[in-house]
Amino acid sequence: MAKNKFNPADSVNPETIALHGGDYRSDPSTTSVAVPIYQTTSYQFHNTEHAANLFGAKDFGNIYTRIMNPTVDVLEKRVAAMEGGVGALCVSSGQSASMLSIQNLVKAGDNIVSSTDLYGGTWNLFANTMKDLGIEVRFADPTDPESFRKMTDDNTRAYYAETLPNPKLKVFPIREVADIGDEYNIPLIVDNTAAPVICKPIEHGATIVVHSLTKFIGGHGTTIGGIIVDSGKFDWAKDPKRQPMLNNPDPSYHGMVWTEFAKAVGPIAYIVRARFVGLRDLGPALPPQSAFQIIQGLETVSLRMEKHCSNAAKVAEYLSNHNKVSRVIYAGLDEGEAGERANKYLKGGHGALCGIELKGGKASGEKFINNLNMFYHVANIGDARSLAIHPASTTHSQLSDEDMESAGVNPSYVRLSIGIEHIDDIIEDLKNALDAA
Repeated sequence: MAKNKFNPADSVNPETIALHGGDYRSDPSTTSVAVPIYQTTSYQFHNTEHAANLFGAKDFGNIYTRIMNPTVDVLEKRVAAMEGGVGALCVSSGQSASMLSIQNLVKAGDNIVSSTDLYGGTWNLFANTMKDLGIEVRFADPTDPESFRKMTDDNTRAYYAETLPNPKLKVFPIREVADIGDEYNIPLIVDNTAAPVICKPIEHGATIVVHSLTKFIGGHGTTIGGIIVDSGKFDWAKDPKRQPMLNNPDPSYHGMVWTEFAKAVGPIAYIVRARFVGLRDLGPALPPQSAFQIIQGLETVSLRMEKHCSNAAKVAEYLSNHNKVSRVIYAGLDEGEAGERANKYLKGGHGALCGIELKGGKASGEKFINNLNMFYHVANIGDARSLAIHPASTTHSQLSDEDMESAGVNPSYVRLSIGIEHIDDIIEDLKNALDAA
């Protein structure tokens, strides 16, 4: 009797998708169960017609590893499936993902509207580097979704936000802003780096999701990478004047109109252009060795997120009752509208990130960091290990005092990324450092 074939596409559960997704069961040549590292630059074409069809986007297949690679392809498909998207593009870092996700829609003279609540590197990219490229970024207050509408004009091409913004940690109103964007045919791009598994932005109206794969998905502090996921749910052709990059003939690709191209292959106009134009021309490719390492992290991200969230909740409760802590910033402690959004958009936990402000100000914050023993003092989040940093002197130091305050950073703020160690050991280390602060 024939055995039923397992189809990972039948599952919507991230635990299963992370292990079995990506149209990969085993290597067809060697039957290897683990995804092989295809450490190659190039791929043999069958003949000149095959090569011409690949380069002309008439066929899909491997051309050159800067554009695609079989190891990377499995990672792209698995993350896309976990997020509920139709396609994805891996790039060399989360910063590259943020930049390319916008450049795919925006040219000099255009603008985007972004939440003020951003990672410091993204803020600097938006406020300075993009300005130098002729792209305006307007910053809207996420506590008032209507502020996005007020900043929208005829040249606005996208909205941008972080699900659980680092370091402010106030959950973004995804559906509220996505609905405003739908009125103007403006897509919402959401950085979901801090909330994989526990938030599905596409389910709440986001068009594009980006991740720094370096963080929770990779999860072990070994590998830099980023990814862009296309929901496939946005009608890019509805208003060609609003989205010219996908509706006007593309001179860099034989006059291709990407929305016309998508009519024959499916709702992937955005992600195909990102690959065949953005990645091709700018070149921030993810190496196959890096993709292999990130796949190892992806396979356990659901389990780790459970532990991250459980530990962080206990840490936030402990710190809330400590006499040297003046304030704890943690999504699970939010009340009112912020608390409602945290509970609406985060399922299965409130994330691993927790911020504290110490009563002794900047000096106490520095002393606290210097007296941590188990926690690592590093510029990262999402590691299996517990991490700590002082943003005002590191990740957000390039911001002005005003912009730093807007981002939720004051001189005494310390950001904690709670790991998966035993909770007793985490709290003991925090206790000892606070006692010495």
